[in-house]
Amino acid sequence: MCGIVGIIDFDNEDNININNLRLMMEKIKHRGPDDDGIYKDKNIALGHVRLSILDLSKAGHQPMFCNDERYVITFNGEIYNYIELKLELQSMGYVFNSMTDTEVILAAYKEWGKECLKRFNGDWAFVIYDTKKKEVFGARDRYGIKPFYYYKKNNNIIFSSELKAIIPLLKNKLA
Repeated sequence: MCGIVGIIDFDNEDNININNLRLMMEKIKHRGPDDDGIYKDKNIALGHVRLSILDLSKAGHQPMFCNDERYVITFNGEIYNYIELKLELQSMGYVFNSMTDTEVILAAYKEWGKECLKRFNGDWAFVIYDTKKKEVFGARDRYGIKPFYYYKKNNNIIFSSELKAIIPLLKNKLA
């Protein structure tokens, strides 16, 4: 179990208070006591709290970038068939630096776009940010095993693995 959080403000560049993201991460720290990380770009901030399972090394740190640093992901879950997908992607020339399914998701998204979801067998919730196109793609497994809560108001989105990370921002009218 890991935890993901994020704040997206489509109206204002560089208007995200990183302390709000840290508050959200603290609310779900029990989901990932082994590591945490933050990625921030002008109008998006992604956070992750990690429970190390597949790759205990620092190579599994999130948010994680793909090799060319175009895509960044925050991910909770497990892709059961990631080894098979990894072998297929390696045969296409992809190189991997970790033993994580997270890195396989990034390569699969880079290769197949949103169609990668049809190839995944597992349970997941993730958000991928395209740093070049400034686009956000989020997905949850078909059965909703991994939670993905979000709040949208106007052109702002807040998301998390648990509602208790979102509610304090709403109570303080920060959203």
